[in-house]
Amino acid sequence: MTKKILFIVSNAYSIGPYKRRTGNFLPEVAHPYAEFTRAKYEIDFASLSGDTPFLDALNLADDPDNLAFLVGKGWASMQKAKKLSDVNVSPYDAIFMPGGLAPMVDMPEHPLLKQVIKETYERKAVVGAVCHGPVSLLNVKLSNGSYLLAGKNVSSFTNEEEDNYAKVDVPFELETALTGQGAIFHKTGPWQAFSIADGLLVTGQNPASAKGVAEKMIVLLEKA
Repeated sequence: MTKKILFIVSNAYSIGPYKRRTGNFLPEVAHPYAEFTRAKYEIDFASLSGDTPFLDALNLADDPDNLAFLVGKGWASMQKAKKLSDVNVSPYDAIFMPGGLAPMVDMPEHPLLKQVIKETYERKAVVGAVCHGPVSLLNVKLSNGSYLLAGKNVSSFTNEEEDNYAKVDVPFELETALTGQGAIFHKTGPWQAFSIADGLLVTGQNPASAKGVAEKMIVLLEKA
């Protein structure tokens, strides 16, 4: 059967005290979308509020996969993202949370998102996230009462990367928050590609890592 992937995206469009414009970072959506499309998977989008999501980094539209996403079915589908509360997530083989600064606004505490991630992980489907997207994994508690992140090998946008990007805008440093809930954090040099799988949980460090996250998710999905 065809594998089904649900992208869960942020609806935020500004962040921080200076109202920095933001959204979901284009390559972190488009590159995984391209990999899943090439694997002939079925891809749907859900957003937290059901409003049209925003995209950041449109200046990178000359990248082939980014351009294909924007002018093909990808962006058209994302604009029609259903509200997460209206989606039955149980049939999906994987969920994926792309980054951009936007998830730092509406994903740290969202109760339904936490429930969806918990249930997806506990039914042994694949959970993926990249860059600031792993903020969605914060505050997810499993049925045994432990944090999902506890003892897991993960990556995300690093404190070092944030220092030179959006430290004044974000409400907290993601690397610090993940380790605070027991994650074992892994990283490489700033802005270099790095992704890691721990069981059915796949995370990546930054925009350059989005393709690798999708590739690792595909390996897991093809084993299922």
